[in-house]
Amino acid sequence: MNPNSDRLRAEFMDAVYRAADRRDVDYYVDRARSVEGPALELGCGGGRIYLELLEAGVDADGIDRSAEALALLREHAADRGLEPTVRRADMTDYSADRAYGLVCCPFNAVQELTTIDSQQALLKSAYDLLAPGGTFVFDTFVPDLEYIAETWGEWQRRTIEFRGEPVEYHTRSRLVDSVTQEYVSEKKATTQDGEQLFSFEGRATLLPYRELELLVRSSPFESWTVAGDYTDEPLNDGHSAQVWALERTET
Repeated sequence: MNPNSDRLRAEFMDAVYRAADRRDVDYYVDRARSVEGPALELGCGGGRIYLELLEAGVDADGIDRSAEALALLREHAADRGLEPTVRRADMTDYSADRAYGLVCCPFNAVQELTTIDSQQALLKSAYDLLAPGGTFVFDTFVPDLEYIAETWGEWQRRTIEFRGEPVEYHTRSRLVDSVTQEYVSEKKATTQDGEQLFSFEGRATLLPYRELELLVRSSPFESWTVAGDYTDEPLNDGHSAQVWALERTET
């Protein structure tokens, strides 16, 4: 395996995400099936959610910044006999030639936007992509300060089955700016023999409820709701994920 291969990293992370015990796939499929008009996924990656939209008969497009992830998505689609409509693009500055009933941005991708300008640009872009009456849905995790205090800064390790072999997957998150609440998430993978397959890090920001509410209030969206953990329950202190549904009015 090539330790510098972006493709290898994309393939491995796709395996990690697919192995995760998450309830977001069914949630987003149900949302997409309940609206009129097509759906658009922002940050579709290797297609963990996007391909399930196609499988469910949803007319769906997708965008992502990673060419390697999109190539992997197309391969998965071909294996399943699906025809994806995806392209490489930036979700903060994207326009389309049709209007969507649903625009979604799953799996904490919004947290990768670390400036107010980029966060506001996303909300404006999503609003403009929607048809009247459409909905923009995204999720972020609820910052658990006790968990952060206990585990952040320490490497966490688990074994992932990858290309028929067990691979050690190491992750570490650490706060790098206490004022802006920005953090770095480090990831690396090594074989059982100690060979490092890849390593990389990404910068993101904590987005607690009130900060998100202020961003939404300053956006073009006219109304919104916030649910917890991919359910219909209003967000409360016991939830680990906050799911925002922002509505564009009919007119």
